[in-house]
Amino acid sequence: MKKIINPWEGLDGYMCFACSPANPSGLHMEFYEDGDDIVAHWTPNEYMQGWLNTLHGGIQSTLMDEIGGWIIIRKIQTTRVTSRLEARFIKSIPTNEPLLTIRGRIKDQKRNAVFLEAEIYNSQNELCARADMVYFIVSQEQALEQFHFCGCKTEDE
Repeated sequence: MKKIINPWEGLDGYMCFACSPANPSGLHMEFYEDGDDIVAHWTPNEYMQGWLNTLHGGIQSTLMDEIGGWIIIRKIQTTRVTSRLEARFIKSIPTNEPLLTIRGRIKDQKRNAVFLEAEIYNSQNELCARADMVYFIVSQEQALEQFHFCGCKTEDE
């Protein structure tokens, strides 16, 4: 797996809840490229619970939504907006889970609509949640002008 460099790190005002390392309340997600998949490893905290000792479904949805965004910026080299996210919660995730793996990939693309799928696995590699997502992408010119996006590389590029 190759670590993906965050193209917005150091950008003034960049405080994404899911991926900004500067957001003190954020999830601080980091991403890796593994063939066709984009992968993140992440550990929940007890303050992220919905029910007692159970990871909130909104946090799970955020993890899958964010992996979807990073699939677009790495694989298509542009930015996007989420149009639809349909999540299925299959197995409860305890807030003391030592390590989650979030994994996603492109299923299809039709013009500016990209169809993705993502999953969350616990430390025993059991499927806990999955999502089907649709993102609308923008041109590379718009990505630069509106989102300060200049491309997305891995550490070895």
